[in-house]
Amino acid sequence: MDEVISSLNIKENGIYVDLTLGRAGHSIEILKKIKEYNSGMLICLDKDKQAITESEPKLKAISNSFVLIKSDFRYISDELKKLNIKKVDGILADLGVSSPQLDQIERGFSYSKNSKLDMRMDLDSNLSAWEIINNWDEEKIRWILYNYGDVKFSSEIAKSIIKNRPVNSSFELNEIIKNTLPAWYLRQKNPSKPIFQAIRIAVNDELNALDDLLKQIPELLNKDGSLAIITFHSKEDFRVKRFFQELNYTDPKLNRLPIQTNKKWRQKIFFPSKKELELNNRSRSAKLRVITKLE
Repeated sequence: MDEVISSLNIKENGIYVDLTLGRAGHSIEILKKIKEYNSGMLICLDKDKQAITESEPKLKAISNSFVLIKSDFRYISDELKKLNIKKVDGILADLGVSSPQLDQIERGFSYSKNSKLDMRMDLDSNLSAWEIINNWDEEKIRWILYNYGDVKFSSEIAKSIIKNRPVNSSFELNEIIKNTLPAWYLRQKNPSKPIFQAIRIAVNDELNALDDLLKQIPELLNKDGSLAIITFHSKEDFRVKRFFQELNYTDPKLNRLPIQTNKKWRQKIFFPSKKELELNNRSRSAKLRVITKLE
């Protein structure tokens, strides 16, 4: 939290966007800063209707200088155009699943609690984990397991899923996974975690949405504006890291010339502090990457 608020460098008359509202933890602190100046605006997006409903009264208790939008963050430019906003001063995206989503058994995100296979962040979406597990073909399932979760034995697991249909609950899927994998591998780690993660990424099209978002960032930020992204998964982090590197790319030939090349972007990375880990164990795999537009 402290690193996010500091990195956004909230200023007078600034416009800030929280692309992943969740239960408004970050948005509340951003809005408090905006209220101090008595100017500026906060725009909050989330594709989970429940997040919007639960967060609105919390934000209203602080200030009315905010707008709530139910939308996937891949449509940020279109949503800002509806508000006649072309550029903003700060953008935050806290990727992955929010704690309330994980803790609600009926949402089906957890492999450690028995529930219907769902995993939809947007409950208005038609595609659920049940649909993928029970209706997608073997090659498609193998592909998402391998490419989204680096799942070992992805072919064998996909084959077992097809063979054991219908699969209706998380524990049924766990059982199929355990019965498919060799005993020596099961002793090393819980194999369900990367498998459930890969299916969740496919259900919500998370990596493609992230790619769509990143393409829009250079045109959306004002000078001295920052993008702060919290990642939890290596696939997410790789995309963000590569995007940051490409923004600051200079021709290697220029590096050999006796001229100074001015960087257009400044980058910084934060890892969870010891205090953060004590307060929130789920932050252990998190990275906060921040880029600031210099010109």
